[in-house]
Amino acid sequence: MFDPTAFENMKVVMEGGFYDRELGGEIRIVDRNDIINTAKMCRRYDITFTDLAEGMAEILCTFIMEAGLDNLAAELLPQGKSKILAGCRISVNFTIKHQHDHKKFQEIREVLRLRWGSGRNIEQTVKYSTENRQGLAETETIISFNRLVQEEQIDDLNEMIAYMTASMDALRKIQF
Repeated sequence: MFDPTAFENMKVVMEGGFYDRELGGEIRIVDRNDIINTAKMCRRYDITFTDLAEGMAEILCTFIMEAGLDNLAAELLPQGKSKILAGCRISVNFTIKHQHDHKKFQEIREVLRLRWGSGRNIEQTVKYSTENRQGLAETETIISFNRLVQEEQIDDLNEMIAYMTASMDALRKIQF
């Protein structure tokens, strides 16, 4: 048996938090991936969920946690890299399909900036058909943190789930 890494410990806590909320009827998990890339020696865990609002635009939220070889080496080889690198990169994606409208893109971005703070990097990508500019667009907004999250912050990670669901509630106030 091996000693679990910070990535494993954080993944287990987050996964438990998401499934507890699904069992409690707060969210519905729609996708989950746990990927080990042996060519680059990196890991990625993501879980996608939606709220239970019926008859409204679907809002998907994806929690992503990644760790590379440098993060693992910092944790397992203390004589090597600095302990500062022992952790994971975290991002949260919100994906919404709605009518193509530039005001909606800005509203989504502003709602998430207010919820997550100006210290976070917020990047938005919009996909739509160039043939039918009046049709549907898909907005993906990625919130990333400008630092590694370490195992000592595991309680903060679990609190992040509440931020994600509150963000979905705030996004629901936009008329899609």
